[in-house]
Amino acid sequence: MSVVVRFAPSPTGFLHIGGARTALFNWLFARHHGGKFLLRIEDTDRLRSTPEAVDAIIDGLRWLELQWDGEIVLQSERGSRHAEAAQALLAGGNAYYCYCTPEELAAMRERARAEGRAMLYDGTWRDRDPSEAPPGVKPAIRLKAPRAGETRIRDRVQGEVTVANAQLDDLIILRSDGTPTYNLSVVVDDHDMGITHVIRGDDHLNNAFRQTQIYRALGWAAPEFAHVPLIHGPDGAKLSKRHGALGVDAYREMGYLPEALRNYLMRLGWSHGDDEIISTEQAIQWFDIDAVGRAAARFDFAKLDSLNGHYIRGAEDARLIALVAPRLEKALGFALEESARTRLRAAMPGLKPRAKTLAELADKARFYVERRPIPIDDKARAQLAGDAPRLLRDLAPALAQSRWQGPALEELVRGFAEAQGVKLGALAQPLRAALVGSTASPPIFEVMEVLGREETLARLADAAPGHRSV
Repeated sequence: MSVVVRFAPSPTGFLHIGGARTALFNWLFARHHGGKFLLRIEDTDRLRSTPEAVDAIIDGLRWLELQWDGEIVLQSERGSRHAEAAQALLAGGNAYYCYCTPEELAAMRERARAEGRAMLYDGTWRDRDPSEAPPGVKPAIRLKAPRAGETRIRDRVQGEVTVANAQLDDLIILRSDGTPTYNLSVVVDDHDMGITHVIRGDDHLNNAFRQTQIYRALGWAAPEFAHVPLIHGPDGAKLSKRHGALGVDAYREMGYLPEALRNYLMRLGWSHGDDEIISTEQAIQWFDIDAVGRAAARFDFAKLDSLNGHYIRGAEDARLIALVAPRLEKALGFALEESARTRLRAAMPGLKPRAKTLAELADKARFYVERRPIPIDDKARAQLAGDAPRLLRDLAPALAQSRWQGPALEELVRGFAEAQGVKLGALAQPLRAALVGSTASPPIFEVMEVLGREETLARLADAAPGHRSV
């Protein structure tokens, strides 16, 4: 059997992190088995579905590099096919017209609530003749679900799960306005798309029982189900925004690499021994849905940061520069000149081991590409008080003649400090303040080598007026 899976989001908002993991699991399962990964947009909720949300979902999948096979299926374009299936159920005696008014249904629910019963439809029209229908009422179509016995699902993650049929009422499959309901649409679309495995969150497990009944009523084979536990926060509570229940676009903006997020998400609920860092190629080779656990996974930003840092360290400098440069230009408010890009290229090997996100990388790189005079914060400004400006002014001519390599610069500065009768820190800290604008940076002689002779002397002249850069 050739594997065919699908990711079927509702476009009522962004592609959230749980949906991204569902898409990833489906994609990996398809690629592992040499099958197909299809994309269906379940946009039948016309009031809440928006084109912007559809675009956000597609953009998120593309950024994660989860390419689907074939054309995107829009559920809203298949309404007539869904209605056709409802009519087939009606013709086969597996569905019936229900003429209950909204008021009657509300009264039915109220009686059940008062009697402490489940608020299920009581089957008022299940066996009545449509000739008894009240005038002027447009009927809905309900599935004639089995009342005795139980419905059983063999789930690839949850194991064998059953529900008593008495707990499932005759659900509406076609509303009185002729529009299909979710469970009917999903069954028809999955059947027509040839879906062999439905991999989704376990919040859909109850739907699986109803959908199984629809499959049987239509005489179709149901796909295999795999209901994956949801993602929780590190405290075990339901995932919220403070835990990381954000859109994929937010993770992109925060500076995570797609391969790092894929690696992290695949490890949320699925494992391969003790392996933590797993390339996409390895994941495709190893992944199978049976290795997904039943317990809810816990989202942990610290682990994601650590993993992202690993991928940043291994990324090509040119790629990181292409990703960081737009962030810098947005923060600075101007386009980077070629001289600034040259410094950025020279700085990247020293910067990337110190950053866990692209946002952090951009922040650490900013001082390299600032326009002169660079901004200097208050703590750094304090380092430029007292005798510091004189020391920098006197140091500049020697720097102008030095070989421009880190070790040579360090030797020169150490010798100058000794000649001046001051500790190295008394010179290195003002030097850092003048060149970086803060009291923290990579090693200062590394910074000087990256900045280059001309930029270093010019920044010293800005911070310690009175000497001329050479």
